[in-house]
Amino acid sequence: MSSVPFCTVALLLLPALCASNDRLVPGKPLLPGTTVISDGDDFAFGFFSPSNSTPEKLYLGIWYNKIPGLTVVWVANRETPAISTSGPSLVLTNTCDLILSDANGRVLWTTNTTTAASSSPWPMSNATGSVAVLMNTGNLILRSPSGMVLWQSFDYSTDTLLPGMKTRSQMTSHEGNSIVLISWNGPDDPSPGAFSFGAEIGTFLQGFIWNGLLPEWRTPVWTGVTVASQFFQANTSIVIYTAFVDSVIDGMSMVFTVSDGAPPIRYVMSYSGRFELRVWNKDSSEWAALTVSPDVQCSRYGYCGISGYCDYTDATPTCKCLDGFEPVDKEEWSTARFSRGCKRKETLRCTDGFLALPDMKVPGNFVRIGRKTLKECAAECSGNCSCVAYAYANLIGSTAKGDATRCLVWIGDHQLVDTQKMGVRAGPYKAAGADSDLADTLYLRVAGLSGKRTKANEVMIALPILASAIVLASIIILIWIWKFRGRRRNVENHEHRGLTTTEELLEANTAHDFELPYLKFQDILVATDNFSNTCMIGQGGFGKVYKVKLEGGKEVAIKRLSKDSDQGMQEFKNEIVLIAKLQHRNLVRLLGCCVEGDEKLLIYEYLPNKSLDAVIFNSERNAALDWPIRFKIIKGVARGLLYLHHDSRLTIVHRDLKASNVLLDAEMRPKIADFGMARIFGDNQENANTRRVVGTYGYMAPEYAMGGIFSAKSDVYSFGVLLLEVVSGIKISSVDRIPSYPNLIVYAWNLWKEGKAHYLVDKCIVENCLLDEASLCIYMGLLCVQENPDDRPFMSSVVLNLENGCTTLPAPNHPAYFVQRNSGMEQMREDIVNSKNTVTLTIIEGR
Repeated sequence: MSSVPFCTVALLLLPALCASNDRLVPGKPLLPGTTVISDGDDFAFGFFSPSNSTPEKLYLGIWYNKIPGLTVVWVANRETPAISTSGPSLVLTNTCDLILSDANGRVLWTTNTTTAASSSPWPMSNATGSVAVLMNTGNLILRSPSGMVLWQSFDYSTDTLLPGMKTRSQMTSHEGNSIVLISWNGPDDPSPGAFSFGAEIGTFLQGFIWNGLLPEWRTPVWTGVTVASQFFQANTSIVIYTAFVDSVIDGMSMVFTVSDGAPPIRYVMSYSGRFELRVWNKDSSEWAALTVSPDVQCSRYGYCGISGYCDYTDATPTCKCLDGFEPVDKEEWSTARFSRGCKRKETLRCTDGFLALPDMKVPGNFVRIGRKTLKECAAECSGNCSCVAYAYANLIGSTAKGDATRCLVWIGDHQLVDTQKMGVRAGPYKAAGADSDLADTLYLRVAGLSGKRTKANEVMIALPILASAIVLASIIILIWIWKFRGRRRNVENHEHRGLTTTEELLEANTAHDFELPYLKFQDILVATDNFSNTCMIGQGGFGKVYKVKLEGGKEVAIKRLSKDSDQGMQEFKNEIVLIAKLQHRNLVRLLGCCVEGDEKLLIYEYLPNKSLDAVIFNSERNAALDWPIRFKIIKGVARGLLYLHHDSRLTIVHRDLKASNVLLDAEMRPKIADFGMARIFGDNQENANTRRVVGTYGYMAPEYAMGGIFSAKSDVYSFGVLLLEVVSGIKISSVDRIPSYPNLIVYAWNLWKEGKAHYLVDKCIVENCLLDEASLCIYMGLLCVQENPDDRPFMSSVVLNLENGCTTLPAPNHPAYFVQRNSGMEQMREDIVNSKNTVTLTIIEGR
């Protein structure tokens, strides 16, 4: 019996299909003059013709639909344009391929996918036939009848990177490098141009702009940072998040996302040789450049010559010589000609030591040595007389198996090319974060710097240091005594107001140190009409929340902690300190505070849609949360956690993420709230241990609930629970809708194992839900609630996959419930159910 392609079999069983606005189906070709429009109207897919082409050439591409003119972001047939008179057409065949051909049957372009049967990473049963869908991200996706993604345009970028598009190895034209973007040949010529942007194959340690075979510009070397951010203040505030992901399946990749509400943004490898980040300015109806690389002459590859560097810390970046070097030709150097570079002032000796140069973009011609500690990396270079520099990094963002360190060495002065002293550039848009996140410390061997110290030298160095330390300690003691006496006097002056020492310090220091307004208790009494019930909008074990209008008409929410609340002075102060330092559109804004006597009050921005649990678990209100809103909430909470874990000035573990601690603004945008239980982590700290376990049953990770060990992965677990709740509309502890299962996690896991994950979707939205997105969320939720914290993804990976719809993820292991269920956990549950606000406060005692 002859084999029949499974796509063909599926088509024979289906009724006649019609193409909808955002998709192509078999039997409905795409012809010139017709377009496919994404569901949100942001992108269009069809044929276009550049101006001034004679005869008229037709290209198949994707462009912005709402932006005037024609801004093309992807082209299929760059090298084989169709002629308008040849009548080209695009069809989706019964072998699950997109084929572009002319009237003579000549194939101009094809996806060339395979139709071999294979299983997707998560079960999908919603697809009824092969289909090509244009997503509102600008990604054209080709799916098989089973719902598996066979091909997507995001994997075959041309000259443009869109938010959510991964940069990874695609094709090779330079030995040892992958080409991600290739410029157009001209403003009206989509054919491949001379300039390209790519990275080293396999390592992705650094990216290059190439002009043919010659490097034109180079990125800093990857330091292991998982997320770098850039903030731009123009007509609107824009935050660009760049996530670096190192995985076993995909290898090293990079993806960028943008903050909610941002205008259209894209990276372009321009035909003029510049790698630009462009934003649409609706006021001027044009694309404005947020960043341009190379932006100044001395940032071009090798412009400052051997052993020279471009100093970005100066008002005007200029070339300088590295420490211990001087210009080869000082006369040429004085006329701004730097190509001959620098030479050493003194000849190196093997015993010469190393000078640490912080905040550097290290040279490009390095040799990478793996599996080294910092000490071993230093020894590797110092033991080799030809080694002139080294740099080390712990690749904290790496999740791949194997070496997670990066020891770079430079052999010979001629390799010290394309170095830079990094800094933040100013301009009409201000960028921050990216430079400092990707800066390195370069350890440079310098002539005359001793690599070994004699005892006499050590004594000569130690004596002045010791003397300075004694003087400094004396000054600190005197200042402390002076401040202590001053504070004692302040406390005595405040005793008539009933303030304790701790409370007085809060009022005097916390509010002012973090520029947080302090409101008088009497003013709050007046505003709330003596805390009238008519002003109250919510309450819990922590106390009550009131909605009031301040002078000027600004609406705020005032949280009044009850005197017997589990959230005491320490939690109150913790919340003030943390929220005052954090600024993100997915974190609630703290506007002020008040401490007077036993009263502790926090003033927040007012969010009219209250908390997520008040909507999602309310049978009368949850239907208002359609799937697009729920998906936006999921991604917003994920971005907020990503900011807390990786991108804020402080590394924060929330420890109490749940539906009631996610508030919704007027646009249903989520904001994480309640930082009373949060903890600050050090830069290199991975986890912490506590005897005081705080949190909410069901949301707490097992290693934290049972052993007091918490980390960023504890928040990931809580996020996984929240994600399953949002998709299903079922509370983690509820058994009313799942009577045969002990909780939501077990229910979701069993449905996933049986290939029925789509049954978990809330019935009130299932008809209008994009089941592939919902299935991805369920799948990510199960990855987040795995028993082993090391198996759970980082939030950078979660955001990346939610934004990009990744289909190459490992299968989740059994959720924590199957391993951790015991009498201790059951007793904990009984204790928590009877508490005031379902918050656990447990003291772990040693046995």
